[in-house]
Amino acid sequence: MTEHRPWRGVLVATALPLNDDLSVNYDRYAEHCAWLVENGCDGVVPNGSLGEYQVLTPEERARVVETAVTAIGGERVMPGVAAYGSAESRRWAEQAGEAGCGAVMLLPPNAYRADERAVLAHYAEVARSGLPVVAYNNPIDTKVDLVPELLARLHGEGHIQAVKEFSGDVRRAYRIAELAPELDLLIGADDVLLELGVAGAKGWVAGYPNALPRASVELYRAAADGDLDTALPLYRQLHPLLRWDSQVEFVQAIKLSMDIVGRHGGPCRPPRATLLPGQEAAVRAATEKAVAAGLV
Repeated sequence: MTEHRPWRGVLVATALPLNDDLSVNYDRYAEHCAWLVENGCDGVVPNGSLGEYQVLTPEERARVVETAVTAIGGERVMPGVAAYGSAESRRWAEQAGEAGCGAVMLLPPNAYRADERAVLAHYAEVARSGLPVVAYNNPIDTKVDLVPELLARLHGEGHIQAVKEFSGDVRRAYRIAELAPELDLLIGADDVLLELGVAGAKGWVAGYPNALPRASVELYRAAADGDLDTALPLYRQLHPLLRWDSQVEFVQAIKLSMDIVGRHGGPCRPPRATLLPGQEAAVRAATEKAVAAGLV
């Protein structure tokens, strides 16, 4: 296994700025990526759920990766390469390699509920691109659960080097460490950040640094270091922004917070739904409280 692990630290699952006509604002995206790194984040993850990859054209998707690489350097960029099948995912991984990226993040095949054989074949194929692969376990949305035993097999066969764990089950951190101690665990669900940080996570593929990077980085570093005196007050203050039952609502919440702090998150492409009035009021209140406390 390679000793160079560019997926470690705080990598921001970047929200994608759009113009009013829903075209991609590449200049704003480049500036946003640079701003995140300037404020302490270790890198970015374009073309993930927050980047709305499923509704981008192939040309847009490729240009988003290239824009991030130009803005902050390829080793800091780990694009999502999810697709319906392994052939398309491998092509996106190869594009990431050609752009200069240091790793890619990969969901299971998502055209149907894949069984274990399909998952193994999918990750084996994309690993042939030559870039390190970080698995993304999101059983809530994909209906395919990369359980610790399957992750250990994927790692043992050399197909993955890390996993973004989004199940929300903190107990899995300990099971993964038992079965595959060299497999890096990355925090995927923001609302269990503290718990997974204390459990030994090596990084955080994060949503809310899009709006609050310095506070988010401080929270992750404190959690990973076991500094609960620093981490707990921050976690309590930010947790209303971190907990969402729906990825759709989470994207909208982040973009609203970005607007409030002056980052101009912009609209989302359909089929993204809008927040309910009560949800929007809660996001505004929590974000304004964070701003007043100097957490931006």
